[in-house]
Amino acid sequence: MLDRTGMATGVTRVNSFRMDTDHERVHEPKRHKLTPHFPPHSAVLKLPLHDRPIFCMMRIMRKAPANIRTAAKEASHERIVQAAARAIRRSGYDGTGVADIMKEAGLTHGAFYAHFESREAMLAEAADRAGAEANAVAASVIAAVPPEQSLQAMMQVYLSKEHVASIETGCPVSALGSEMPRQSPVVRRAATRRIKEMIDLVARQSPDWGQPGAHERALVTVATMVGTLMLARAVDDSALSDSLCSAALKRLAPSGA
Repeated sequence: MLDRTGMATGVTRVNSFRMDTDHERVHEPKRHKLTPHFPPHSAVLKLPLHDRPIFCMMRIMRKAPANIRTAAKEASHERIVQAAARAIRRSGYDGTGVADIMKEAGLTHGAFYAHFESREAMLAEAADRAGAEANAVAASVIAAVPPEQSLQAMMQVYLSKEHVASIETGCPVSALGSEMPRQSPVVRRAATRRIKEMIDLVARQSPDWGQPGAHERALVTVATMVGTLMLARAVDDSALSDSLCSAALKRLAPSGA
């Protein structure tokens, strides 16, 4: 006999029965599509121990796609925030557009509102991230030297030629300080939190940390560092830029340094 493809089979199918060549009539069982069955958690606990891992793994596999989607969204969000944190320091708050940020992050413009309620929300996260990065750099410098050298080392790095030239990845306070009064409350709040963190980091390098005098010196130190860096970046005279930083370091040097 020939089947539907024209191949010889020697078997004839009649009404879900199989008739072999010796005319013996044998019932052919129906084929059912198998679908996984997942018992409730309480039922799984009643299974023999050797069967439980199988059902637990099946449950994990069912949840995997959602977890993967969540991880992908978090990774995309991180790319957006990183791109925005660089952009605000490079181009300022007003020069940072949503379309450009999404393009730099490798995402479409339309995906923006899956991550942020508004442009201001993105700028607030960017301000927070930029401040956190700058403070982390300062903390790493402090951790790498003896305690009595920590403040001087941090100031030298902050007012170095490299930092003056690295506006896109450097301190956001000096890069954006003049724009802050015109920003929304949520953006200013995020920036202020990181400025307070920076002041506290400087104060903790004083031998009398915790006393009013240490906090006051930290205020002066941070204000001088930030103002000096802003001026050093503003001028188009490299010699003047260097002199500003050198003079500030000389005046801020701890006694005996």
